[in-house]
This record gives sequence, structure tokens and C-alpha cells, in this order.
Amino acid sequence: MVGILVHGDNHFIVRGPLPNREVALALVRQWSLVRIGLTTPPPLDQWHIISREFRENLKWAVVVPGDCEISPAVTRLLEEMSARGITIHNSRIGLW
Repeated sequence: MVGILVHGDNHFIVRGPLPNREVALALVRQWSLVRIGLTTPPPLDQWHIISREFRENLKWAVVVPGDCEISPAVTRLLEEMSARGITIHNSRIGLW
């Protein structure tokens, strides 16, 4: 399964199941800083950043608020996904 993890003005296209709130926050912490030679912790092994995917294949979306606003392009993508019936999960609102 493929989804999008949005953190402020950054986003990741992710292969893996819909993460819960705690995992989404851990993934953002893991991927937001480039750390050469660091391996992914085993609990996060089932999620991987991918570089390309058709937007129609995105099946889940999680927004983790950051210091910056979500870019207009990602906002449009989230709106398209919502129109297709995909729930946009927000880490501030609660658990899913």
C-alpha cells in the first residue's frame, strides 16, 4: 500500500500500511533529518520512502503539522484524495 506523510512544507511518498499516530510521528523524526549511515529502527522497517508513484495509487494520508504551511501542490493533492473518499488523518486531532 502507498500513502503520503505530510510534515509542514515537506512530504514523503511512503510504501507501507497506514501508520498510527505514534508511528507517523516517529517516521517524521526519522526522515526529517538526513543522517548518513543511520539505519532505520526495526519497528519502522515496514515503511519506505519511494520517489515516484501515481497519485491515483495513494491509499492513505497523514498530516503531521510542522513549522511551515503545507505547500499549495500538496494541499491540492490532499483535496483530491479526500474527494476520492480517502480520510486525511491529522496527528493533532487524535488517534485513528
